[in-house]
Amino acid sequence: MAPMGWGRRRVLLLNATYEPLTALPLRRAVVLVMCGKADVVHGDPAGLTLHAATVSLPVPSVIRLSTYVRVPYRAQVPLTRAGLMHRDRYRCAYCGARADTIDHVIPRSRGGQHSWQNCVACCAKCNHRKADLLLSELGWHLRVVPTAPHGPHWRLLVHSGEADPLWRPYLGVAA
Repeated sequence: MAPMGWGRRRVLLLNATYEPLTALPLRRAVVLVMCGKADVVHGDPAGLTLHAATVSLPVPSVIRLSTYVRVPYRAQVPLTRAGLMHRDRYRCAYCGARADTIDHVIPRSRGGQHSWQNCVACCAKCNHRKADLLLSELGWHLRVVPTAPHGPHWRLLVHSGEADPLWRPYLGVAA
């Protein structure tokens, strides 16, 4: 693996009950394993190993905490650019082209909210043409009605582009 890849590499962290919690940077995962707070469930599919003076450790892909951690329930998923792009599958809500910006369906200048129900992924061309107009003024329609995402592991799916195939059984979906 190229040296640049090590810094961006993510590891799935499971609770003691094998419930997915988050995706961690590789460095943090190694620290948890070395301190005895987590165990490696699945190593790197290529069989890579980290070596130190007195210990060797398989590069983890999935780790599990040794003790159960209670996670507070959050009713709403916070709105983020990465989450919005993932929800809309990186496609423009107006024309279906590759999305690279975010648009407010009802512009904020006209009282629109910054919420899951009012924000969509959008290509630069459509975003520029729409400007601060309403869809009815342009005669445009949304391809899909924007809604807030839901599900217990939705936040983890934002990282699905960088996810190891070994994560799929723990996420419970086709990531």
